[in-house]
Amino acid sequence: MANDNERVLNLEKGVNFRELGGYQTTDGRTVKYHKVIRSAGLADLTDHDLNYLKDYGLKIDVDFRSKQEIDKKPDKRPSGVRYVWAPVFQEDETKASEVENESYIPEIGGDPTNGYAHMLQVYRDIITGAPAKAAYRKFFNQLLLNTNDNEALLFHCSAGKDRTGMGTVFFLETLGVPFDTIKQDYLLTNTANKEYVDNLINMLQKKGYTDPDVLNSVRDLMTVHNNYLATAMKTINADYGNIDNYIKKELKVSSSEINTLRKIYLN
Repeated sequence: MANDNERVLNLEKGVNFRELGGYQTTDGRTVKYHKVIRSAGLADLTDHDLNYLKDYGLKIDVDFRSKQEIDKKPDKRPSGVRYVWAPVFQEDETKASEVENESYIPEIGGDPTNGYAHMLQVYRDIITGAPAKAAYRKFFNQLLLNTNDNEALLFHCSAGKDRTGMGTVFFLETLGVPFDTIKQDYLLTNTANKEYVDNLINMLQKKGYTDPDVLNSVRDLMTVHNNYLATAMKTINADYGNIDNYIKKELKVSSSEINTLRKIYLN
């Protein structure tokens, strides 16, 4: 299995681009490499990065962002890549696209120190929202079309951590990857994004934001936390029984489709 450093793709301007191959399932199979990539935004990619992704075999780009986010920072894609829009929220509830903006003022709902509580609500909304369920069903539609072993699918949002993080949870769950491994992949965002988040905090400090509560709130918005994922799972278990029920009944992914996904993505 790949170590954490090998999972993060070597791009010049790509943040949190990660390979999902190499994970082992509970029945001893392995997720194929060069089939699925999770990432943050594609707007800042260089020509080198686009060539890298083309050589990687990228053929499908699934974008979980809202129209407003896309209008501000449209994806750059290698030629020949099919673009699929699957908005999880009508507006970016995660606030990631706002925080990335250099003119960002760290204030959420009048209180600049509630980033953590805000993110817990974001995860409840990801699980219960009708647009989110439709978006993830659309994501699975594309995963089911990605049948060529030489071709890869990429899915992303702005920071590649919440909407993308839960998409990864659902995908790896259908393949039979143990939940401890899924959680490990989810938390890897904090390693992959560390330099980016540190630079963001430094930029805010230079703009005069020195209150630790404010800076910690921004960090809570731009990182992932055990309790964010735990809140999603608690919501799933309370409202839908368990994650398998949720995937089958709410995301409408059938048992036969799960078998097909395993044929496509597992060795």
